[in-house]
This record gives sequence, C-alpha cells and structure tokens, in this order.
Amino acid sequence: MRNAEIVRNTLETQVTVRLDLDGSGQGRFATGVPFLDHMLDQIARHGLIDLAVEAKGDLHIDAHHTVEDIGITLGQALAAAWGDKKGLTRYGHSYVPLDEAMSRVVVDLSGRPGLEFNCVFTRAWIGQFDVDLVREFFQGLVNHAGITLHVDNLRGQNAHHQAETIFKAFGRALRMAASPDPRMAGAMPSTKGTL
Repeated sequence: MRNAEIVRNTLETQVTVRLDLDGSGQGRFATGVPFLDHMLDQIARHGLIDLAVEAKGDLHIDAHHTVEDIGITLGQALAAAWGDKKGLTRYGHSYVPLDEAMSRVVVDLSGRPGLEFNCVFTRAWIGQFDVDLVREFFQGLVNHAGITLHVDNLRGQNAHHQAETIFKAFGRALRMAASPDPRMAGAMPSTKGTL
C-alpha cells in the first residue's frame, strides 16, 4: 500500500496529511485558506492521489506558516508513501494550459531537494491569497519530499490561471514520476543504486 499519514504540530500550526498514491483523485481539505484548498484539489484530481489535508494555523497573523507547513507535511507524506522508490518511473513532466495561461512542471524523485521556480505573477494577491506563498508551499514540499522540481509558468495574464496551471501540472508530473514502471521490475531507477 502506497499511503501515508503525517501529523505536524508546532506552536504556529497543526497539520494532518493523509494520502494514497494509488487513489482516484478524491480530496478533502480544511486548511482555513480557501484558495490553497482549491489548489490542493488540483494536485489530488490531476495526480490521481487521494488526499486529505486538515490544518489549523495562526491565520490571524497571515497564511504564511500554514501554507508552508502544509507543503512540508505533504512532502513528508509523499516520501513515506513511495518508500525506497524501487520500480518507479522517477521522472515526470507535464504542460498544462488554462485559457491564456500555460505552465510546465518537471519532477525528479532524486532524493536531492531542489526547486527552480519561475513565475512572475501578474498581481500580488488572488483574492485573500498572497501569491508569494505558492513558492513557499513548493519549497517546503521539495525540501521534505527530497525531490528536484522545476516550475515554469510560460505565459499568463490572470494570476489565478497562472497558479492553477502550476498546481495541475505538478499533480500530473507527480503522477507520472511516482507510477510504477513494469519494465523496472522493482529495480532502482538510478545508476547509483539508491535515491
């Protein structure tokens, strides 16, 4: 079973993430940050991951700690769910358009955290959501999942569309990378013998 449950409790946030990599794209979200709930649903739906995220954070300050800690906890859950990565495809990529916007996301389950994030949002806020938190979410996720992630928003005029294409493309790239490759027959997808 490729599933995990991770609980993270700090003085700033309490986060629980449950996921099943072999799910059907079902999501349940209660983070207190509505736009993030919408983006997490994109990861679940397009990644075909069953994903539940519950969070309570210091939203009276702002959403920064909550969004970052959800990224951290999701990264930990992903790492736990795919285990040693034997037999996995390892690499994944996706281009996703939404009206005028398009993003490309490429992922490597490398074991080495690295984020290249290239998106110039056309405005600073999407409703009550600070667009700087998109990068913070992915930085936390990358650091704790141990993946290399390249995110490129190639075009877009609507910041909501820009963000949504990033999260959808991430879900689809993640699905590809974390899928078993039957030709690998349980082998490690690395010449090093470990990831």
